[in-house]
Amino acid sequence: MHFSFFKPSQGNKIYVQPQGIETEATENLNWRDFLRSTGVSCKNVEDLHVFLLVCGLRRVKDPLYLVDAFSEWHIEDPSVILIIIGPEIDPLFTGEVEANVKRAKGVFLASERRQQELHAAMRRSFALVNSSVSEGMSAAILEAMDLELPVVARDIPGNAEIVKHEDTGLLFSNPQEFVELSKRLLVNPALREKLVSNGRRYVKELHCKGRERLTYHQLLQHLH
Repeated sequence: MHFSFFKPSQGNKIYVQPQGIETEATENLNWRDFLRSTGVSCKNVEDLHVFLLVCGLRRVKDPLYLVDAFSEWHIEDPSVILIIIGPEIDPLFTGEVEANVKRAKGVFLASERRQQELHAAMRRSFALVNSSVSEGMSAAILEAMDLELPVVARDIPGNAEIVKHEDTGLLFSNPQEFVELSKRLLVNPALREKLVSNGRRYVKELHCKGRERLTYHQLLQHLH
């Protein structure tokens, strides 16, 4: 990803500023209650591997893309579950999502939460999932990196700009590849640690909220 910044000597009046990310997770989230509210029933919640798909319920986010493949994986390994969480943007599509999730094994739907609660849930999850058909710059992916949560994202141009495969995250091209990569993540702690470390560094270096504020401050100074 390339960024251009204004320099008076160049006579260039175009600024390109990466999206600044700032996360804040509440310390009061009851993880067991959160899971129970989505329909998850498990005595030992610490044994679960929660894959969290954060998105508004609309077709471009394609939250149903992985449901069948994930359901098959859950039958094979009951410790893995997929939770789709986000606002109900498209009422008709929301009904479609609810119907599909209801019949799927190991897939659950959570209602929209306050940002601090969402960030706390992300922090407790095993991985952040993005299955969108199209993305600009996914705030959820950047927030996951900042919260030290590995990212498993669909290989589309917007995601590939910020997720470098096997460096800052994992990119999949189809549901079967998603399952294969996620299984690798489960059994390879070194890979998970690498993705978390590199993702966190990437966000801190290029998407720091403080740097964003400084850039806008400098812009205003140059405009006066």
